[in-house]
Parts: sequence; structure tokens; C-alpha cells
Amino acid sequence: MDADQPRTSDLVDSTDCLEAVGVFRFWKNVLFFVLFLCLLLQLGAFLATNFGWVKTEDKTRPETLPAAQAAETEKTVELVKAAVEVPEEIMEAAKQVTADANAPAKPAGQQPEQPPQPSQTETDQQQTKLRFRPSFKYLAFGIRFINFVLIPSALLYCLTMLFIIKVSLHGRLGGINHISRAFFISMFFVIFLLPWQLLFKPVFAGVMFTPGELLTACTAEKGIWATGFFYLRFIGYWLFVLLLLILAQIRSIRWTRATLRRLEVI
Repeated sequence: MDADQPRTSDLVDSTDCLEAVGVFRFWKNVLFFVLFLCLLLQLGAFLATNFGWVKTEDKTRPETLPAAQAAETEKTVELVKAAVEVPEEIMEAAKQVTADANAPAKPAGQQPEQPPQPSQTETDQQQTKLRFRPSFKYLAFGIRFINFVLIPSALLYCLTMLFIIKVSLHGRLGGINHISRAFFISMFFVIFLLPWQLLFKPVFAGVMFTPGELLTACTAEKGIWATGFFYLRFIGYWLFVLLLLILAQIRSIRWTRATLRRLEVI
């Protein structure tokens, strides 16, 4: 009777540990899908900003430059008129001559060419495209919400791996090699995910970004090398972090199979 009691106790401990591991497995999978979805939304925010699918506020847009130049010219003319008294007739004649000189020469007897007018369908398409083009401020709110979800989810995912290791060691469930690798991969995932550029900008940067950082990077003028680093930062780095998350999940799945095989459940 005494010889059978330790075996019964070990079986009860293993059963309790297996039930605890079932809870951790459920939340591990939930956190994985949350992180995977947030990373996809983060990539979508980058593509929307980079390819102009959202309206961005730019104070130096090209279409505003001619108006500014015209205002500066009018201001200069007013200053000259104030400094030198010139009759209004002479000023009007000078403006007329300048306008005629700047106008393109037209052959005699030829009617002026009318600019091609867009069709009604093209006009409707352009208006529909502009109507359903959201503003960047809404996208910025989405980016902040994604960052808010990413950080605690990544930390909880890594802590869940750690708790699974402790329960597996205590209950001797097996598969320690796989879950230990998954834990360290998840730690590297958290390290490369967090926005370290906010604290150590010249030294290291994470895959997460703020709305201001994204807008500045997408609207700045870039050369060949700068463009390469730009896509490496926002796409290559993102793919690397996503790969770490998938590898950690694959290792945890292998640990589950090893545990169930050890307990002769499968």
C-alpha cells in the first residue's frame, strides 16, 4: 500500500500540471493571434501612408507654391509703387505688355486649343476616390491603439512561455527542449519589437513606430541608399520579427506534442 502511494501522488501531480498547462496553452494561442493580427495591421498602416492611401497634411505642397510666389510679387509691386510715384496708366500698360510677352505665340488664323476636358466617368471616379480617402489623423489613432495592444500582449506571451517551463519542470511533463527554445525566441521577439528608438534613437530601434515617425519617413525625400534602408526598416525588419513570433509558436506546438506523447495521451 505504501509503495503504491507515491505513484498515485505522482499521477495526481502530473494531472494537475497538465490541467494548468492547458490553461496556459489556451492563452498562449490567443496572444499569438492577437500579436499576429496587430503586426498585419501595422504593415497595413505603413503601406497606406507610403503609397498615399490616406490624406496627409503637408505645409509645403507644390500646388501652394505658385500662390505664394504671386503674393510675393504683388507685395514687391506695392513696395515699388510706394517708393516711386508712378501713374496708374503706366502701371496698367506695363502689366498688359508683360502679360502679352509671357503669352505663347499663336499662328494667324488658328483657334486657341482647348484643354481636354475629363469625361464624366473619370470625374466621378476621382471624386469617389477623394471622398473615401481617410485622413491620417484617424490612421494615427489606429497606430497608437495597435502599439497599446502590442506591448502588453508581447510581454504576456513571453511570461506565458516562462510559466509553461516551470509547470513542465515541476510535473516532469517532458518537451523541455522545445519550450525552452520557444521561451528564448519569444524573448528576442519582445526585444526587437519594442520601440527602443524613443529612448536610444542613435543606438537601436524596434519594429514598432509612432505616427510622427512613420509620416516623417514616408514624406521625406530619399536617395537610392536611403530608400533601401527605408524599406529595410519598415518591411525587412517587420518580416524578421514576424518570423521570430512564428518560430516561437512552432516550438511551443512541438512541446505540446512531446508532452502528450510522454503522457500517452496520443
